[in-house]
Amino acid sequence: MTLLRVENVSKRFGGITANQDVSFALGAGQIVGLIGPNGAGKTTMFNCIAGYSPPTSGEILLEGVKISGLNPEQCARAGVARTFQIARTFTSMTALENVMVGAFLLNRNVTQARHSAARLLHFVNLGQFQDKPAASMTISEQRRLAVARALAIQPKLLLMDEVMAGLNPTEVKETVEVVLKIREKGISCLVVEHVLEGIMPIADAIVVLDYGQKIAEGKPADVSNDPKVIAAYLGDE
Repeated sequence: MTLLRVENVSKRFGGITANQDVSFALGAGQIVGLIGPNGAGKTTMFNCIAGYSPPTSGEILLEGVKISGLNPEQCARAGVARTFQIARTFTSMTALENVMVGAFLLNRNVTQARHSAARLLHFVNLGQFQDKPAASMTISEQRRLAVARALAIQPKLLLMDEVMAGLNPTEVKETVEVVLKIREKGISCLVVEHVLEGIMPIADAIVVLDYGQKIAEGKPADVSNDPKVIAAYLGDE
């Protein structure tokens, strides 16, 4: 079953084209990697899907319903959650309070939001930080905290923007384990990532952007051997 469908999406900022006629699909319960060199248009595509920046043309559909043009709150209520390249945590609040912020989108009951937040902190292996301020956590832990807060809105689709960037091998392994657990819950994941050794082994499919255009799509092994992808990352030489 197709969960997300991106159809001929273009995004222009004045005379600059960040995405051009990009199309791809993501099935229910899938992990799909969205990769490409710096400036390829990956985060712009995330912003279009999550309602932060509507496409200039094309459509984005979730379970067959058009969501392109909705604002971020409307996209979140439709079932799209996201994290950001830089973990946006409320540093003066506890880890539990951070996740409760996400839970309040659907449920304003404080007790229920607290229980949900505590459960999700344990899910991302951060239960020990429940009553500690987010400022005391490492970058890796803050990124998983942001994932927990995104999960608190009970999404169908989770967009993760470079959750493994800058992490050491142990932290990458911890993050990969969390992504796999999310898929086990039936939540689809679209993952922008530069750490290819983190995303390639777990992705069901890979979509590659370069200069705003899709240059490859398919299974990780096939994509990694595609001459166009190799040239995009390493140069024609």
